[in-house]
Amino acid sequence: MSDVFFRDLGLPKPHINLEVGSDTHPAQTAKIMTGIEGVCHAEKPDWVVVVGDVNSTMACTLVAAKLGIKVAHIEAGLRSFDRSMPEEIDRLVTDALADLLFTPSPDADENLLREGIPNTGSMGWKYGSLET
Repeated sequence: MSDVFFRDLGLPKPHINLEVGSDTHPAQTAKIMTGIEGVCHAEKPDWVVVVGDVNSTMACTLVAAKLGIKVAHIEAGLRSFDRSMPEEIDRLVTDALADLLFTPSPDADENLLREGIPNTGSMGWKYGSLET
């Protein structure tokens, strides 16, 4: 399905495509983790930047954290407060492990405070925020 977006929006193909495809949430997450681990070993990044609340967000965060690679999460702190939603689990795990959190709104800031994640950086949450 991603080919449609690249073609229709005139976007360049990604340098790396894990070719994971659709599956159950746990199976897809496992495939992403296996794939991104290989990428991390080959590329040796200083940081992994993740966006949003999808399976790949959480999977890449878990792998990076286990490999000792810093993680920056864009759109941190958003919550539905419904743990039956897979995205909510992705959000909670990612924000708990990330080194740098970029929040998009004051309510996201409040959610992080409520969860005991302090605003410790000069730019915002754990050193960063989209709020100015």
